[in-house]
Amino acid sequence: MLRYFLIFAVVIFIVGCDVESEKGSQEYINQINEWHKNRIENLKKENGWLNLVGLFFLKEGENTFGKSDKNDFVINDTSLPDYICSFYLRDTLVEMISNPDIDLRINGERVNKVVLQHDLTGNPSIVSYKSYRWLIIKRGEKFALRVRNLEAPLVKEFKGIDRFPVNEEWKIIADFIPYNPPKEILIPSIIGIPEKEISPGKVRFRVKDKIFELDAIESGDKLFFVFADETNGEETYGAGRFLYADKPDSINKVTLDFNKAYNPPCAFTPYATCPLPPPQNVLKIKIKAGEKSYGKH
Repeated sequence: MLRYFLIFAVVIFIVGCDVESEKGSQEYINQINEWHKNRIENLKKENGWLNLVGLFFLKEGENTFGKSDKNDFVINDTSLPDYICSFYLRDTLVEMISNPDIDLRINGERVNKVVLQHDLTGNPSIVSYKSYRWLIIKRGEKFALRVRNLEAPLVKEFKGIDRFPVNEEWKIIADFIPYNPPKEILIPSIIGIPEKEISPGKVRFRVKDKIFELDAIESGDKLFFVFADETNGEETYGAGRFLYADKPDSINKVTLDFNKAYNPPCAFTPYATCPLPPPQNVLKIKIKAGEKSYGKH
């Protein structure tokens, strides 16, 4: 009996520690938990990151696609035809010509021969076949085929992402220092193709009497940060994390809520093309907030 009592006491102690490790008002904690719940739901959606099953860079000319290993691009799924279609890259245009026996559709309309719009046009051509979807993406001067399977095992097996306990102390008010004019910064990527981005300025903030800075990237009505810290490779994803923030207010203040720091897509799949933190966004501090690492990617 004493043994079971001790086990029960240890469990209660551990659970109590977990609850106590959350810091902040209950309203704030609930808000962050709701944000994270929506984040998980978005990962599972059709345009989320859990259903990616292929990423293939096109060469000039013909690129064949299907189940057979005779193709240039192969998806090993017995439910797929040996040959589905070909993609022809000519300069900056990608044309798809389908196997006439295969029912490929864009916006519900059957297609046989069509020029595909890539993702950076803002209106990409999304081709559907059974549970599969694919489109052309443009990275730098290169074009690639991105393939999704809405019934991918990871979508069904996904159980969520570990997080640091919510801690309102990691909701930090930073000073925004604008670049006048906004400057172009080079953002490396996990596929080795750097991207030029526009930075409207940097944020400067204090943690335990130390000053840190991050270059921001313009992202619609938000600021976007790709950053690294000393938890990377241990508790968090080795290639850094992402964070969004509202644009500066009338007195150039920005709220950085690191409880909303999250993993890039490459933490879940090898078929993403994630940006990496530029050198100036590598922080010499452990940001023990937000999402922890997931899997082995």
